[in-house]
Amino acid sequence: QVQLVESGGGLVQPGGSLRLSCAASGSIFSINTMDWYRQAPGNQRRLVATITRSGTTNYANSVKGRFTISRDNAKNTVYLQMNSLKPEDTAVYYCNALAATTYGSRWSEYWGQGTQVTVAS
Repeated sequence: QVQLVESGGGLVQPGGSLRLSCAASGSIFSINTMDWYRQAPGNQRRLVATITRSGTTNYANSVKGRFTISRDNAKNTVYLQMNSLKPEDTAVYYCNALAATTYGSRWSEYWGQGTQVTVAS
C-alpha cells in the first residue's frame, strides 16, 4: 500500500506564490510518473502537470509558464511551485502517483486526499 500526503495549500492573494508538496510513503518499490490534478467545485478533476521519473514534464496550457513541477526521487516527493496565481487557480489540488509496491508487481495509481488552494484578495 502507498499513501500520498499533500501539503502546502492555503490562501494566497492573486499574483502570489505557493509551493505544494506530496510525499509518498508505505510499501514502495518504485514510483513511475507523478502528477498534480486539481478540481474546482462543479468541475471535473483535471490534470495540471505531470513529471516522469527521469524529469520530463508536461503542463496544462492554463498553467504553463506559471507552474513548475519537480520531484525528489530519493524522498519520493513531488512538488508544484505555483507562481503568478490567479483566482481561477482556486481548487483542491490532488497528487497522483503511478507506483509499484514490489519488484515485478503491476503499476498502480494512488491518490492523495487533496489540499485546498484558494486565490483571492
